[in-house]
Amino acid sequence: MEKKNKNTITTDISPHSHSNRIATNDKKTKSNSSPLTTQMQLLSLAKQFVLDGGLLPSEKQVPLEDRARKRDRLSHLRKQQNLEAIIQKTISFCSGDEITDRADQDWFNSFTTLAEDISNHTMQDLWAKILAGEITHPGSFSLKSLTIFRKMSVNDARLLAKACSLAVKDPSKKNIRIISSAYQTPGFFNIFNKNRDKKINLSQFGLSYAELLTLAENDLIFIQETESNTLDKNEELHFTFHSVPLTFSALKSHCVVNFYKFTPIGAELASLIADNPNNEYLNLLKSEFSTHFSIKS
Repeated sequence: MEKKNKNTITTDISPHSHSNRIATNDKKTKSNSSPLTTQMQLLSLAKQFVLDGGLLPSEKQVPLEDRARKRDRLSHLRKQQNLEAIIQKTISFCSGDEITDRADQDWFNSFTTLAEDISNHTMQDLWAKILAGEITHPGSFSLKSLTIFRKMSVNDARLLAKACSLAVKDPSKKNIRIISSAYQTPGFFNIFNKNRDKKINLSQFGLSYAELLTLAENDLIFIQETESNTLDKNEELHFTFHSVPLTFSALKSHCVVNFYKFTPIGAELASLIADNPNNEYLNLLKSEFSTHFSIKS
């Protein structure tokens, strides 16, 4: 699913505009409701999940077995409601006339098991896009990717969106990378040159090392940086930056580019994120690497 289509997510987890919208909505919610103490929040959750029975006076308590049955019934109803909401969202992403290969029933059964506890609306949108993507292009999402995605929070998804906004793809469009630095290998004439090693401060784009570690813990990127082959003068590296061709042409010999590489799972889940390039990052690349590379887009 390399091409951009209606199965990608746009504003839901955008690293720029959406975060502002969520903050605004949160402020509205807080202003329209009274603040809750931690005890009040706990009591509300306990009641919602039928776990408050033991807090009542003993003479008002329903028998424990009845409380357990009620909780089990509501849990099943909640899961059914979650799955039906995801199916309803998925319909809007599926074509009414496009013919595809038959969907894998075992994959769908595993999908429902993993998605049944997803009640957050933003995450339901993402699960709906996964389902639509798999039905449209069978084999797009592995069960291993779904298992990893099941553990991700909304904040984790937004962090992935930030990473995608900085990422480049190689010409095959299979490998996704975040370029982090460039250098010229040390030699007699440059050993004391302060410009020999140029690093990009990714934290200014919302990807501190701690956040990179979080992406790595979710099996979305490899935390160990990798590097390109050593390039001779005028030798080129070719990438695409959100569908825009990007060419790195070495201005001198022995130049290397370092990057963080997405894992296969990260590359699969990145297909959920609509193209939302961070052009400030691209401009910084061109500026910082100008002593080593000519970068044309």
